[in-house]
Amino acid sequence: MTETQPEAQPEAQPEPRQGGTAVVFPGMGPFRFTDVGEFLLTNLHARRRLAIADEVVGYSVFDRYRQSDAEEQGQYAEHTQIAFLTVCLSLADWAEETLGERPELCAGPSFGQRAAVTYAGSLPFEETVRLTAELARCEEEYFRQEHRDAVTHCVIHTPEERLREALAELDDEGEWHDISGYIDRGFYLVSLREPVLDRFKKRIGELGGYNMYTMWPPVHAPAFSALRRKAEEEVLGSFEVADPELPIVADASGALLTAADGVRTMLLDTFDHPIRWPDMVETMRGRGITKVCIAGPDNLFGRVTCTGENFEVVAIDARKAMRPRVRQRSARRARR
Repeated sequence: MTETQPEAQPEAQPEPRQGGTAVVFPGMGPFRFTDVGEFLLTNLHARRRLAIADEVVGYSVFDRYRQSDAEEQGQYAEHTQIAFLTVCLSLADWAEETLGERPELCAGPSFGQRAAVTYAGSLPFEETVRLTAELARCEEEYFRQEHRDAVTHCVIHTPEERLREALAELDDEGEWHDISGYIDRGFYLVSLREPVLDRFKKRIGELGGYNMYTMWPPVHAPAFSALRRKAEEEVLGSFEVADPELPIVADASGALLTAADGVRTMLLDTFDHPIRWPDMVETMRGRGITKVCIAGPDNLFGRVTCTGENFEVVAIDARKAMRPRVRQRSARRARR
């Protein structure tokens, strides 16, 4: 006789509230020490978090980041990832304390999900630093052995039918490719082999599209399911993920996460599921969000059309945080 298994219960969803605010932690792109170094050195929130990070990893994150940035090395190295995480969370701390921002939910596309799970309370900062360091080593080891020539390339102003045409030509040649990100209309991340990258870029240009940057290590490709298993078995399995105190928007599906299982799945989906920013935007709109605060160095998610069309976008960056607040108050009084 077969036992009937109870059906999985959907996560409880908070009631939407119109006029709400979300904090969004951006994905990680190239960012310069000169843009954030003074903030890391002088901001009280950043100094507190850096001290914690240093204790976790056993070295000075600030010093390693400064040195590697000056040498134009380690763009996505372990210490650079931790520095980026620290900057993003410290800026969110500053926005709460100084600007009074109190978000109803949070989101973090791509690498930004690390900051989101910390801000939402699913992982303490110390644990997220450890997770980031261990996952960086895990990915480095994986890509030394598998998909050694894979990269992820960003294309814009490329209608989907034109992209599909270029990808079909790769199929005809027997070349592997995966879509790793849906960012906006005509804006995609594509993973493929580096030896065919120049030819692919040329074809995108011929089809009227525009090529942006190329990333290594590659990200978010369905072909990387073995990396997902490796990360789960060797890293994430030792971490205890809690229910978030603040709902999180999943970057691979747009689902609103309110339970630990969903957060854990999101952290694993990042390895072999493409990110879907338009789905995240739609979820935030459906929850009554009208303002998004982008906490961290961002040249992408706060600037694309689908974000600007749907929200008031507030950039929370190091330059804004370093601006003297007394002068701003004086200027407001002067205008009155």
